[in-house]
Amino acid sequence: MAAAALLLPLVSATPSVTAEQPASGALQRDFAAAAARYQVPRSVLLGVAYLQSRWDAHGGAPSVTGGYGPMHLTDARTALAEAPHHSHGTEDARGDTARAVRKAAGAELPEASELPPRLRTLDRAADLTGLSADRLRGSASANIQGGAALLAAAQKELGRPLSGDAADWYGAVARFSGADDTATATTYANDVYDVLRTGQRRTTDAGQQVALPATPGLAPGGTDLAPLGLRTADAGRTECPRTVACEWIPAPYKEFGDGDYGNHDKADRPKGQGIDYIVVHDTEATWDTTLKLVQNPEYVSWQYSLRSSDGHIAQHVPLKDVAWHAGNWYINSKSVGLEHEGFLVAPDAWYTEAMYRTSARLVKYLAKRYDIPLDRRHILGHDNVPGTSSTTIAGMHTDPGPYWDWAHYFQLLGKPFTDSAGPAAGVVTIRPEYQKHRPSYTGCVKAGEACAAHGSGAVRLHTAPAADAPLVKDSGLRPGGQDSTIGVNDTGARASTGQQYAVAGRQGDWTAIWYLGQKAWFHNPRKQPTAVNTKGLLLTPKNGVADVPVYGRAYPEAAAYPVSVPVQPVTPLPYKLLAGQKYVAGERARGEYYFAPTFATAGHRVVRGKEAYYAIQFGHRVAYVKASDVHLVK
Repeated sequence: MAAAALLLPLVSATPSVTAEQPASGALQRDFAAAAARYQVPRSVLLGVAYLQSRWDAHGGAPSVTGGYGPMHLTDARTALAEAPHHSHGTEDARGDTARAVRKAAGAELPEASELPPRLRTLDRAADLTGLSADRLRGSASANIQGGAALLAAAQKELGRPLSGDAADWYGAVARFSGADDTATATTYANDVYDVLRTGQRRTTDAGQQVALPATPGLAPGGTDLAPLGLRTADAGRTECPRTVACEWIPAPYKEFGDGDYGNHDKADRPKGQGIDYIVVHDTEATWDTTLKLVQNPEYVSWQYSLRSSDGHIAQHVPLKDVAWHAGNWYINSKSVGLEHEGFLVAPDAWYTEAMYRTSARLVKYLAKRYDIPLDRRHILGHDNVPGTSSTTIAGMHTDPGPYWDWAHYFQLLGKPFTDSAGPAAGVVTIRPEYQKHRPSYTGCVKAGEACAAHGSGAVRLHTAPAADAPLVKDSGLRPGGQDSTIGVNDTGARASTGQQYAVAGRQGDWTAIWYLGQKAWFHNPRKQPTAVNTKGLLLTPKNGVADVPVYGRAYPEAAAYPVSVPVQPVTPLPYKLLAGQKYVAGERARGEYYFAPTFATAGHRVVRGKEAYYAIQFGHRVAYVKASDVHLVK
């Protein structure tokens, strides 16, 4: 997203001084003790906690919605404060020079509103348990007791017995979600019961071994949620799978003088042009602020927003229309944008399992609807979208950042990143083990200041196979030749989980890849590998060609444009694909441009050329090369 809210959860805070570091196995015992004390089935308590946090405590730091601990007890009043953000404020979110620049940073940000009950569950837990708010925030054991007490209280309020049968707790689980509408509460409860049926086992961020045995065939009773008195959300014109809760909150399409309008463009997709990409963003704002921004005609837009606390989805722009979210008009015109409530520079502003799951279901639905491959060349982060020209590269966004768990996300999509070739493979897929892989970053709180150690899905790239070797340089990001840094927003020397690169060399525990026209080395030890060997189609410059240009958009040749549409320049980026280098090739496609610079749609046109392009993973961002400049190799 292109701007940050004025008042946001204190997600950059250091862990609470009361945060505990218990011995391995203690957390499992804490769940058992709390379940027994409050007469909640242990499996239900574990299942709810898994959906809230995957049993992580994040050192006592609050989530994006002010939630603490494994049970994600919310205390947003305590957590509310200004937070750092990643926005450069220079990006034209529409990304098209055919009309006046629309900068998202120019929008006025609203004040925080009164907090709903779902953002203050910790106070209720304190009343029910007699434990202090500090204990509930900082102690995992106390936090679990608070969650158990809330579940037991919900069961009693519904007039249900404190049964030992997990099937009897569906309504209480739905109430625990904090959702204010029936569809979201139902989706949340269904997800918890899916966890109970399939079981889970993992090591938490604090090194705790936690297991939830599977209960196949578990069928919850009491699924009528009418006693909860929840509202019925307006599904309106939503385009969502039936397995998520989706609400229609439209973005305005409005003209406001001097030929200016916002905050999206009318189109006819996919009939008029294809939808090839899904772009994952984080909002850099709270839920209420996010909704106010997308309803401002002078701001920008995206198709869907996803709420952290319960995975609720709001759709704002019809899929047939073009939202302004990516900063690259070519990508905007061929993509769907998903904004997730969160903050990239604050690793403990974690994305809940509820949000990961509903997001994955939405992506699977969109991918099936538009025949979009479920891989990292088509499911992009905003930080993978290329600049349109040399002048726009530095302003491109860096969300969702190195702390987004792409490996877990693609497991939920049913497309995990696994080995598919031998140790001499010519292609690798980046795949560090998220929890154990903890590269250093700076700038989460203050520029140059070290970020707290945290799991990451990104690897760092060096000029030689040594940890003290300089990082590779990004000539587009830093035209002056300055070094790349370990800043959390610096993508100049970074490869991310799921991205595929051609192998340029191997030496001991190090692997080299071709990256931004240079050989880049990353640490890839056998005992804790950060990549898997895979197969892939490669391309390289044609024989006899020293280098070929690289582009940030695949526009048609000049001859393809009708008289009514101004010719768009095919502008190369300040990079070269050099002879002897190889890159993983995506699909071959004809150049395309959607001309839509006016509020009236009568003159809108889709221009397609004869010139074809290949999409490639060139650096941290994708790029395009002309098919006429390269040839495919094995």
